[in-house]
This record gives sequence, C-alpha cells and structure tokens, in this order.
Amino acid sequence: DAEILHKAMKGMGTDEDAILMLLTSRSNDQRQQIKAAYKKAHGKDLVSALKSELGGLFESLIVALMTPSVLYDATLLHNALKGAGTEDEVLIEILASRTGEQIKEITKVYKKEFGGKLEKDICGDTSGHYQQLLVILLQVKKGTAGKTYDLYAAGEGKFGTDEEKFITILGNRSAEHLGKVFAAYKKISGSDIEDSIRGETTGNLENLLLAVVKCAGSIPDFFAERLYKSMRVSGTDDDTLMRIMVSRSEVDMLDIRGSFKKIYGQSLYSTIQVLLQPPQDFCLFPCALF
Repeated sequence: DAEILHKAMKGMGTDEDAILMLLTSRSNDQRQQIKAAYKKAHGKDLVSALKSELGGLFESLIVALMTPSVLYDATLLHNALKGAGTEDEVLIEILASRTGEQIKEITKVYKKEFGGKLEKDICGDTSGHYQQLLVILLQVKKGTAGKTYDLYAAGEGKFGTDEEKFITILGNRSAEHLGKVFAAYKKISGSDIEDSIRGETTGNLENLLLAVVKCAGSIPDFFAERLYKSMRVSGTDDDTLMRIMVSRSEVDMLDIRGSFKKIYGQSLYSTIQVLLQPPQDFCLFPCALF
C-alpha cells in the first residue's frame, strides 16, 4: 500500500483516483500502519507528502482520513476554540454524541497534543448555562438518579425556566435512563421534551440541550439530520459533511444511512452524488466511504 501511494505521487501529475480508492478501502488503524511503512521505506512523512501533492477540499479530506480518530476529534475541538470566535456547532456535535470513554480519551490526547486542558479552553470561550452543560458533558460518569417531575417543574411547570435543573438532569444521566425520563415527561406534561426545550431556552444552550436529547434517542438519527441540513443550506456545508463522513465512517455509517433513508425517503449516497455536482474528487470521496 505504501508503494502504491508512492507511485501515485511520483513523477509528473498525481494519480488522485489511486490515492482515493486505496485509503478509503483501509481502516484508520491500517492507515496508521501504512504511514509507518511509508516513512520506513522513503524516509519522509506520508501526510506531508500527500499535502504537497493535493489541494483544496480533497486534501483536507485525505488528511482527515489519515488522522487517528481520537486525535481527529481533539483537533476539531482545538480548532473550534482557537482564534477569534468559537465554532459552537462543533463543540455541541462532538460533546453531545461521543461516549464517556471517548471523551476521556479525547481529553487526554487534547492535553498531549495542544498543551492545555480542554475544560479550561472551553471555559475560556463560553459562558453561562451553555458553558456549564459543556463542562458536565466532559465528565465521564452518567447516573440514573433524579425524578421526571423535576424536569417538568424546571420548565413548563413553572413561570420562567430553571436551567440549572435541565442541565443537571440532561447532562448527568445515561442515554437509556433519559429515554425513560422523556417518555414519562410526555405523560406528565403532554409535550415532547424537544418542544419544551425550544419553548423554554434559546441560542447555544437550546442547541446543546436538543443535541443531547436527540443523541439519547438515536445517534444515527442525529447525524442523519446533521448531514441533511449540511446539504440543504445555501451551498453545501463542506466542513460538516466532511467531519461527519470521516468521524462516523467506521462507527455507525450503515445505521446513519438507514436513518437518512427512513427520515428523508432518499439515499444518502445518491443525495451526496446529486448535490455535489459536477462530479469531482470531493463528491466521489464521501461516497467511497460507504
């Protein structure tokens, strides 16, 4: 594999099709082995070599695929926090959807690679109840204590919203427990929890609470919706499309495809092909991940 990539980048021009088909047919672990074999054989870094030969979105996608999955998440979070402004949708997507064990590993790698604590960096870029819930989601333990009535009393059952109670319950309970809480909540209040959140909160806190609720119900459904919206805005949201296709390709992409078909009545594969016209490497690349 290392030699095929070397030949694809050797001489005049670059065989992008060969690079595309080889790397998308290997797992992330196998790509790391190829990277090591390439360096041993040719004395240089494979990712650097690929970057020198490629460009644009295709380069970004190939580099993302060559990055170990935990480091990829850590890098996304670091990039979302650095510089002026914060990419809140990246913080929300990752922290709401990853398991406790994954978040634990991301936190370790973040500190190793970027020399700072993820929690401290998040606190430096966010504020209020939104910040509080993000920090809670960084903690690994998920319990089952708490009463469904507490959630109702914190929202529709009172004048004004007790955001603290919403945050404590939604941030500290397991997905299985939250599913039972949401079903009981509907019986008590007559409303879906998502409708109550939309009516009682706003901005980034609302978006984060909704993401937590959706992921507790179905992570594939959550990502199917994110993908659909990324291809339905004015122009494709390439960053979101790339991020989800790469990060979920070896996790639950088959389930996401099923959710996409169930919810929207069309194939995710064909949607990407049709919307990213004319055909180009960026169009073919996500489809190759299927």
